[in-house]
Amino acid sequence: MHKSLVPMSSERGKDIAEGSSRSAGEKQQPVPLSRYESQKRRDWNTFGQYLKNQRPPVSIPQCNCSHILDFLRYLDQFGKTKVHLQGCIFFGQPEPPAPCTCPLRQAWGSLDALIGRLRAAYEENGGSSATNPFGNGAIRVFLREVRECQAKARGIPYKKKKKKKNMIKANEDSKPMMQQPP
Repeated sequence: MHKSLVPMSSERGKDIAEGSSRSAGEKQQPVPLSRYESQKRRDWNTFGQYLKNQRPPVSIPQCNCSHILDFLRYLDQFGKTKVHLQGCIFFGQPEPPAPCTCPLRQAWGSLDALIGRLRAAYEENGGSSATNPFGNGAIRVFLREVRECQAKARGIPYKKKKKKKNMIKANEDSKPMMQQPP
């Protein structure tokens, strides 16, 4: 019978060293990954597979922002968000009354979240934050253009939210000043 070797966790080693009452054969259940961590790992593996399938294959250290932009465009074929084209009769309508032949794309929010997860995964897998291609300005410009294009196509102007700090300051400025007694 083949017995697999399981690396000893530091907790388990400490328990054995301290003479814990745990039995030697008891296995600790691995802590399940959070939804975010699972998605980040899946995204990282998908991106790595995408690079391997390039002709010629590209390794992660050779990857640059043009590879990432190509990957984002590649993902559009799996999108579920209808983006009306400029000539479509439903262009600019938030809720079109009938179907049309405009393409399905990845939603801006999905792409933005994906880049955030890949940016974190890059650094967790040994990449330097200074050379992280997922933080490149061209990626931010691409995401901004996707957001604006999708907002126009749906007739929803995108407005940047004001930071809370400014709103708090505005509230303080609008309060009447207390008058000092003479």
